[in-house]
Amino acid sequence: MIGSKVLVVAAHPDDEVLGCGGTIAKYKAQGADVRIVFLGEGSTARFAQSEIGSDKACAAIAHRAHCAKVAADIMGLDEPVFHGFPCCRFDTVPLIEVGKIVEEEIAMFGPDTILTHTDVDTNIDHRITFQACLQATRPGANNTIANVLSFEVQSSTEWRFVDQFKPNLFVDISDTVQQKVDAMAAYDTEVKPYPFPRSADGIKAFAMVRGMQAGVAHAEAFQIIRSIVK
Repeated sequence: MIGSKVLVVAAHPDDEVLGCGGTIAKYKAQGADVRIVFLGEGSTARFAQSEIGSDKACAAIAHRAHCAKVAADIMGLDEPVFHGFPCCRFDTVPLIEVGKIVEEEIAMFGPDTILTHTDVDTNIDHRITFQACLQATRPGANNTIANVLSFEVQSSTEWRFVDQFKPNLFVDISDTVQQKVDAMAAYDTEVKPYPFPRSADGIKAFAMVRGMQAGVAHAEAFQIIRSIVK
């Protein structure tokens, strides 16, 4: 098992499913305590700055939060936590403030493992989330973290063509890949037909590719950022 108490720190609702949905469903079923934290609201990137705060933008945020709760239920998880930083505008927030939120979540939950984004990604919020988690889990800090793992997000990580995500840990999700697909379907505004990566076929195909790398039917891939073995 990756850890008995797992904190998923995601930039936006849907990143948790795309990045590690099969893994957290699997380990939750095996008895792990899993908490999902969203740093951003995930919707207002589609709106002009002048529209943020409008009824339409607020409705989009509320709908995305509802989708996240449905997805969590499909994966067998408790309701996620939302912090509401502006979507695709994390760079307008001091990094120290983002990191402090992660530190507070760690202090409250006491996880042994963090799952979060890779910094090899096209999305600025994903990269800042990774950096904030590094800041919050630095060795010597007053926390319980033994493992920091980064995940990839389809339709974002693989589109950073100049660099590539290089996984060195694979989780067999053959028994939970359908939960991952079903959970992603809860995000009705984010799914498009194949060959879009976030389609049902795209998600399964990508899990098969990672599975072939690891010698199993379906897998999710992670990069070990650091891990303490006792």
